[in-house]
Amino acid sequence: MATPPSRPALRARYDARRRGLIDQAARVFAQKGYHATSIDDLIAATGMTRGGLYHYTESKRELLLGVLQELMEPLLRQAGEILEVPAPAERQLRKLMVVWLQHVATHIDHMIVFDQERRTLQHEPDWDQLRADRDRFEQILATLLERGAEEGSFAIVDPQIALMMVLGAVNYMPQWLRSSGRLTPAEIAERYCDLLLDGIRAR
Repeated sequence: MATPPSRPALRARYDARRRGLIDQAARVFAQKGYHATSIDDLIAATGMTRGGLYHYTESKRELLLGVLQELMEPLLRQAGEILEVPAPAERQLRKLMVVWLQHVATHIDHMIVFDQERRTLQHEPDWDQLRADRDRFEQILATLLERGAEEGSFAIVDPQIALMMVLGAVNYMPQWLRSSGRLTPAEIAERYCDLLLDGIRAR
């Protein structure tokens, strides 16, 4: 990884510009595919010089890792914050769904890249942390579904199928979600929750 500055103000500016570069790389990778994208494509998309680009990243592969990390790390952080506040599982699940769908809406390119390119990394050591992050998030969802059943809020015959249903519904969103759509991500999240909870709520 390129070496960031040590002074706090410069580091904050560096990190912000690097995140912007990662977001632009996600857009290009999603449109062209990671392997078909050249450094020149990234230079054209970002408006940076070659030297400027390498100031923030050592390689195209490092940018790919950054794209996948930007998809998982903020989501896990927010999920952890939700779980820190004691509440019934149903309320925590609704909050998590809202956060999750809003994150998806702002990271559609990142999700497309994850789906397209995970096979590029899945047999390499770098994939271990990404897989661990993905598994942690899935475990959070599974725990909320199981706790809701234990609390008597949810009637779930097969928790694994319920988990796969929720993951599939959200992970398919990049195929149809548009920023100009009639509903905001928060409104979509609420409707997703209503449909989900109506299906599993104990009666």
